[in-house]
Amino acid sequence: MLKPFGFCRVGTVSPPVAPAAVAGNVSALIDAALGAAEAGADICVFPELCVTGYTCGDLFYQAGLLDAAEAGLAAFLDATRAQSTLFVVGLPLRLDGLLINGAAACCQGRVIGVVPKSCLPNTQEFYEGRWFTSGREIAAPQIRVCGKPVPFGTGLLFESASDPACCVGIEVCEDLWSPQPPSQALAVGGATLLCNLSASNERVGKADYRRMLVAAQSARCLAAYAYAGAGVGESTTDLVFGGHTLIAENGRVLAEGERFVRAGTRVLADIDLEFLLHERRQNAVFADHNARTALLRRLTFGGGTAVQPAEAPIATELLRTVEPHPFVPADRACRDERCAEVFAIQSSGLATRLLNTGFKAAVVGVSGGLDSALALLAACEAFDRAGLDRSGLHAVTMPGFGTTARTLDNARRLCEGLGVPLEQIDITQACRQHLADLGHDGVSHDIAFENAQARERTQVLMDRANMLHALVVGTGDLSEIALGWCTFNGDQMSMYGVNGGVPKTLVRDVIAWVAQRRVNEVARAALHEILATPVSPELLPADANGEIAQKTEDVIGPYELHDFFLYHFVRCGASEAKIRFLAGIAFAGCYAPDEIARWLALFLRRFYTQQFKRSSLPDGPKVGSVGLSPRGDWRMPSDVPGDPHA
Repeated sequence: MLKPFGFCRVGTVSPPVAPAAVAGNVSALIDAALGAAEAGADICVFPELCVTGYTCGDLFYQAGLLDAAEAGLAAFLDATRAQSTLFVVGLPLRLDGLLINGAAACCQGRVIGVVPKSCLPNTQEFYEGRWFTSGREIAAPQIRVCGKPVPFGTGLLFESASDPACCVGIEVCEDLWSPQPPSQALAVGGATLLCNLSASNERVGKADYRRMLVAAQSARCLAAYAYAGAGVGESTTDLVFGGHTLIAENGRVLAEGERFVRAGTRVLADIDLEFLLHERRQNAVFADHNARTALLRRLTFGGGTAVQPAEAPIATELLRTVEPHPFVPADRACRDERCAEVFAIQSSGLATRLLNTGFKAAVVGVSGGLDSALALLAACEAFDRAGLDRSGLHAVTMPGFGTTARTLDNARRLCEGLGVPLEQIDITQACRQHLADLGHDGVSHDIAFENAQARERTQVLMDRANMLHALVVGTGDLSEIALGWCTFNGDQMSMYGVNGGVPKTLVRDVIAWVAQRRVNEVARAALHEILATPVSPELLPADANGEIAQKTEDVIGPYELHDFFLYHFVRCGASEAKIRFLAGIAFAGCYAPDEIARWLALFLRRFYTQQFKRSSLPDGPKVGSVGLSPRGDWRMPSDVPGDPHA
């Protein structure tokens, strides 16, 4: 197993086989098995009936073929005796005058258990009911394989001796297509990896359906799913097989092999067991089903003494993609779809809030930066969705000590392009008076100097809203909320936080999407300039050239790192060490390991200590899988130490 972060390497193989050619098939299986083990596979799945071939027809009745199958399995066991990998191999087996389409789980030269196929297709091109008996109709707890009694049944689970989190459940081909796949019971019983030995033939469009089915079952079961299909060497009397191999995890396809490869196909992927268990622990519905697993039997594989020490090598690299921007799809079409949906959720939520509360007016503070631009765009869309006149939308810009001509111009041009009147209220003198009243020298650029401005702006917005009988639309985004990068009872507060579910890395893309599709040329130009403007609260004076001096990412670190940390910490429940490990892969060549460690330490310290700000957040729409609302997704004490695990 990949330690210490709960990764397990899984392989799915479609080797070159031919019907009834047992000796050649087994030779190919052995080569593939040893290759997978050498590549560090902890579990390796082969296709349905791969020892004999799936398309043997009435040859399955022949004792010679069945004898050869068991002899072939014995040869496979002998050849893989030194390997700690769990190999799942398909073959026909005899049981009390019945014929079983079985999956043999093999490790270190012995059969750990045999799982029979439950659902036998017997329509159109499939005739399995002619030869085999469904495992659901057999009560026998054991079957003899290669002269030895072996645990048998549909309710077997195979647990790794080295890592109990690695628990394997097995189903065979059509089992997945049935209305109640056996994998569902296996998953709630503890299986984190579901294996499918298959002989699904190819038809136009079937690969897409198969891929969707595998991904969906992995999501439904909060599990990984490894699928190995029979290849092109099977008989083509009426059917063609492609050797489709897939590995999915919780709805995401991690690896997929090329079809129709005559030499066979193998794919490997590292599945994240820690993440899957995290998903299950926080899923109450999943936990409720555990009472239904009394009939399942757990068998242990690995451990013990092999002929030779054969521990899987520790991988230095992961066989899976670690996306540096988990909130932002890399594919352009998917990203555009994501942005459209986020914007629709934001604007629809705000529209509903306006209609349900009776507000016909809203106030938005517009600074000329990213967050306020997105909030204003969402507010415009919300007014349109609610059938309200945009004349009820009031934009207010409030220049202070650090406001630059660039951002002020951004705000003016954006409002002009959107047709929203912009009111300018300078807060400089009010803040000076406030600081003087407190005995502050007004020169020291300390936290009071900065926060006085944020709180003054919030007061202006709230009071203006009272005068207009309007709702104050908040602008703070999810990343700022996670870091506590906001002023308590200042920009932290509003009447509806429309951006509160959108991380900073996605804010940019949503704005770019809106600029491209939903606004006129004037607003588009303004939005492009806003996208090019450095992120800053502008609470400190500009530099000698009148440019922004206070740049947020210089102080708290890159938002792309913080969003990565946020996703893996909250969404995946990963430890600090694991996040650092994954970030090192995702941002290789971009950030040095010590830089990642430094910003991660800052993220965790701020996340732990800034909960008090999140505990009093205003309402706002959840848009993705990560949310920090104290009423929904994230509940924690506000006095957790900054380093609780020290």
